[in-house]
Amino acid sequence: MTVVRSKVLPGDCIGEAPPGPIPANTYKIGNKLYTLKIGLAEVEEKEVKFIPLAGPYIPRINDFVIGTVIDLNAFTWDVDINSLYTAHLPSQDVFGRNFSPTSHSLSEQFKVGDMLTAKIVAYDRTRDPLLTVREPGLGKVVRGEPVVLSPSKVPRLIGKKGSMAKIIESKSKTKLIIGQNGVIIVQGPPDGIVLAIKAIHLIEEKAHVASLTNMINELLSKGV
Repeated sequence: MTVVRSKVLPGDCIGEAPPGPIPANTYKIGNKLYTLKIGLAEVEEKEVKFIPLAGPYIPRINDFVIGTVIDLNAFTWDVDINSLYTAHLPSQDVFGRNFSPTSHSLSEQFKVGDMLTAKIVAYDRTRDPLLTVREPGLGKVVRGEPVVLSPSKVPRLIGKKGSMAKIIESKSKTKLIIGQNGVIIVQGPPDGIVLAIKAIHLIEEKAHVASLTNMINELLSKGV
């Protein structure tokens, strides 16, 4: 199956518009699909995908994100999620319905500076993103090194069916926890972490290059 990938500019036509919803950052005129941003267009048979190469993280409901606690009060933690918007984690999400500000201390659970893995459960133009940490695998990050990637380039880090992330993890002997907001936690041995972070930085610089996978393989083969 041949995938045709090309770099496009705002207003470029990238192919026939698919039936149903169109990709984010695109618009439709007639039966043609056009781009709103600089990015990569991928055409595979009748499927068209668009990956923007620039832009801030825009929260979406059900997104998995990694953030840092920047403030707290009696009822919520404020969390920086690498966005124009500050996210909020309500105390009842952690302590349950029986939460009482007189008997529970938020700082005993999460302090300013703590990193959290969380999921966005609510967001619209009238309110900041609301988070939950109640699902399995969510909560305080206790180990690993954080690295930030442009949110628009996260799909390139993940790769098709997770292929790029698997290459990095396998060759660096690390585990990548990838937030859709562009924050990544790299866990593993020190040398492996350094190597994986180098690969992530290369993706930041060369996301638009068709031979990116070969470049990543070459980098990882050289080691630290």
